[in-house]
Amino acid sequence: MTSLYAVTVLGHDRPGIIAAATDGLAGLGLNIEDSTMTLLRGHFAMMLLCSTEGASGPVGPRDIEQALAPLTADGDLDVAVRPVTDEPTPGTGGSSWVLTVHGGDRPGIVSAVVGEVATAGGNITDLTTRLAGDLYLLVAELDLPAGADAAAVEAAIKAAAHGVGVTATLRAAEADDL
Repeated sequence: MTSLYAVTVLGHDRPGIIAAATDGLAGLGLNIEDSTMTLLRGHFAMMLLCSTEGASGPVGPRDIEQALAPLTADGDLDVAVRPVTDEPTPGTGGSSWVLTVHGGDRPGIVSAVVGEVATAGGNITDLTTRLAGDLYLLVAELDLPAGADAAAVEAAIKAAAHGVGVTATLRAAEADDL
């Protein structure tokens, strides 16, 4: 039986983390089906969805943790493994959009703008933020449900952004954006 596992690796960045993690997973015969990896101010964050399809034998969470144990040996990285179902995220049946927000940094920016997306029934499928000095930047991909009034959602997002002193734009996603 094929199982799917979410594997997260978090901690202080250093060379070789991705190589060591993927080597450990390949050694178990796991296939990486989806992944995201980034640096957050010198801290490494990685999430992988790994399938046991094609593994030579049964593989469980403890096997994966054991294979990745060398990553945690110095105490700078944490590894977590959990089983997940392979159920697709329910689609909105609507349209894809790109949201950008920028302005002076302050608490509450993300909450204010994504709250409007949630109120409209939208789903954020990717979100990245960066701080460059005092300038804050947020870029998000989102899906709005069929029938959503995109102009009204954009107006609500812009009003929320204005309330926290930043600027927001919402535009239809092009195939090249995604």
